Amino acid sequence: MHMLKHFSALLPFCILGMISCQSKPSAPAEEKKPADSAATEQTQSPVAKIAKGPVDNAAVMARKQVPVVCYHQIRDWKPTDSKGAKDYIVQIAAFKEHLKMLADSGYHTILPDQLYNYLTTGAPLPKKPIMLTFDDTDLDQFTIAAPEMKKYGFKGVFFIMTVSIGRPHYMNKEQIKELSDNGHVIGSHTWDHHNFKKFTGKDWETQIDKPTKKLEEITGKKITWFAYPFGLWNAQGIPELQKRGFIGAFQLAEKRDANYPLFTIRRILDSGYWSTKTFGNNVRGSF
Repeated sequence: MHMLKHFSALLPFCILGMISCQSKPSAPAEEKKPADSAATEQTQSPVAKIAKGPVDNAAVMARKQVPVVCYHQIRDWKPTDSKGAKDYIVQIAAFKEHLKMLADSGYHTILPDQLYNYLTTGAPLPKKPIMLTFDDTDLDQFTIAAPEMKKYGFKGVFFIMTVSIGRPHYMNKEQIKELSDNGHVIGSHTWDHHNFKKFTGKDWETQIDKPTKKLEEITGKKITWFAYPFGLWNAQGIPELQKRGFIGAFQLAEKRDANYPLFTIRRILDSGYWSTKTFGNNVRGSF
């Protein structure tokens, strides 16, 4: 466990070079109904039927990108947190204020299958769509993020690193299933956060096949979405994801690959240093 936490603290330094890039209690969801009820229904729907047929990558690239936000830890800073680590730790009051701003500004969360249909067919999305994603299985995503999202009818995507399931400070199987049952999406984030660009031989079984099977057993649902550890990817590995049934994958803020736009979907980190105003500016300006 100590090694996992030490590793988690080092994550920022692995990806900083590749990234461009309090609060009063909020009113309950019943008192904050968006004007667009049709959009609300679509936002809260846990299932979207995936569009069939060939994908026109040029058409996908031509569509306006949807803001996708990435979170890791949601907790207050500790004296032992490094300056770099704080970029990836959004404090609790700030997280609540950021979500409140999104709700007050009229944003509606969408899920990956909705994004897929929009990118491949132009299927309509709710007004001001946004996607909230969470990496690494941290327990605070279940205890803090999920209840706060529920206030606004928000749904998210939780990319699970399976090595940590059930360990202290991480989610267990029951909590992951509860998220899935409540309409959130569970995606794969490898077994132990191994660099995707270095996968060879048995790594595909260890880092992709076994974790996928485990998550499918936990949720009772097919796992079709992936997030690259550190945001690092290479085009050579993407066909391996495709033949395993994945339909898309999320990186961080690098340029998309025109040949694989659905497997290089961009995200921005909600930095622990950002004010609510800075967060809003980045959501609007980064996509």
